Amino acid sequence: MRIPRIYQPEPLATGQVIELQGQAAVHLHKVLRLREGDALRLFNGEGGEFDARVQAVGRRSVRIELLAFEPREVESPLVLRLAQGVSRGERMDYTVQKAVELGVAHIQPLVTTRTVVNLDGERRQKRRAHWQGVAVAACEQSGRNRLPEVAPVTGFETWLAGQAAAPGLRLVLHHRATRSLADLPPPSGPITLLIGPEGGLAPAEIEAAEGAGFQPLRLGPRVLRTETAAVAALAVLQWLWGDFGTTDAGG
Repeated sequence: MRIPRIYQPEPLATGQVIELQGQAAVHLHKVLRLREGDALRLFNGEGGEFDARVQAVGRRSVRIELLAFEPREVESPLVLRLAQGVSRGERMDYTVQKAVELGVAHIQPLVTTRTVVNLDGERRQKRRAHWQGVAVAACEQSGRNRLPEVAPVTGFETWLAGQAAAPGLRLVLHHRATRSLADLPPPSGPITLLIGPEGGLAPAEIEAAEGAGFQPLRLGPRVLRTETAAVAALAVLQWLWGDFGTTDAGG
């Protein structure tokens, strides 16, 4: 039986006893059905994880004891940053989830010309918090113990203005590009991947990105949905230059 992994955003130490309450306790008790003596693992997103044991289960709380610390790391040697045009509902959730599973280090949601989601005012903060929760769940499931940040939702032009001097390889994905990943040399720094929402980036946005140093890139002759494009591109990048080809990569 697979041992559950739980994200706990606080300083953790061997021998510490944590009392989880509210929704976290309900999840452990009602969803995962953990009982006294059951094993689990806790991590706080800063690296490594702790073996742990359930000490007691109550109606509204679960007490957990932290045991040995395991300095286990599963992060990719490739630093991947995804700048993603916000898509609707489950499409964006899927993109965030799979990007985290594929090892992305940073996710920047963007409002572009063709973004159709209403993200005015408080709604931006709520959606960001939701996507960060999706990232947490993806870390718990995939074995990652460093939590990627989902940055605040930003307008395309504002974000792009800060990218001209950004280090590493910068790529903008669109189906009219002529260059493929096979044409590129291995990167010497981080990789920033820019992908549009449903309908893609507008021609003016692609032109502006290229003017800021982004290289145009395509993934074959077919037009990919936005959530497919992110998964495909990240997977190929990991295969070419990341950890998909190593013998200790997870399956």
